[in-house]
Amino acid sequence: METSTLLLTPWMAPHRIISWQTAILMNFLGKVDVLEEYEEVVRSPSISLRTPAVVRLKRPTGAHKRPVRFCRTNVFARDGFSCQYCGVKKGVRELNYDHVVPRVMGGKTIWENIVTSCYDCNGKKKGRTPEQAGMKLLRAPVRPKTVPDCPVQLRAGDVPHVWEPYWRRT
Repeated sequence: METSTLLLTPWMAPHRIISWQTAILMNFLGKVDVLEEYEEVVRSPSISLRTPAVVRLKRPTGAHKRPVRFCRTNVFARDGFSCQYCGVKKGVRELNYDHVVPRVMGGKTIWENIVTSCYDCNGKKKGRTPEQAGMKLLRAPVRPKTVPDCPVQLRAGDVPHVWEPYWRRT
């Protein structure tokens, strides 16, 4: 069974990938329109329906009053999927996050101390500060006020056939 559903913005742009269970819940809550379905059927005692493949939000996601959640994807998005030492833009699998002040020196895992780095630069920096390693940060890390715009990251071969008409819009 296909386990992922493509969630589109109200303007039909890919927003993120969610589970089919979340898509069904969002549909029952009236938050999305189902645009495409997989062949697989989900059954409960009282209802049977095909699993959603592509859904579109009915309303735009507004800026929330909540603080932006700290997670690897949001750090990468904040930094534009680029190494903050060499400036090279890379894919998600070629990036990690780096503590500007290393944890061994008391650095914390917070927005203001984490930057996106490529594996080469992270290896050069090791357990040192950028100054100690003779490296320069391109931008100081800050806590974002809004959720960073994060394009959905998938390799072409990982895109399900039913998503292709919506995926090519990016």
